[in-house]
Amino acid sequence: MKINFKDKKVRELCEKQAVAVKKLGPQCARKLRSRLGDLEAAERVSDLIAGNPHPLKGDRLGQFALDLASGHRLVFQAANDPIPRHEDGSMDWAQVTIVCIEFIGDYHD
Repeated sequence: MKINFKDKKVRELCEKQAVAVKKLGPQCARKLRSRLGDLEAAERVSDLIAGNPHPLKGDRLGQFALDLASGHRLVFQAANDPIPRHEDGSMDWAQVTIVCIEFIGDYHD
């Protein structure tokens, strides 16, 4: 899959291991590196297996999460243009091939 980033801060967290270790801790930084590899290797979101991949609800509707460690998640949304949707208007994650990483952390805090 192609991966975009919400902003420079998220990109840096994903691309610089030292930044990830400092902000997330070593275990979570390792999981982040692993999940990024999973995203890059997958053709589409439906190919993801590791990290308990799941669509989000409520104020994060339209986003998808992968578990990292210690309650942290990697959260992304579809970046295809147009966004693939089912006939009922819901997101068709099986057709999403471009994602934008929006957030890395514990959104329950």
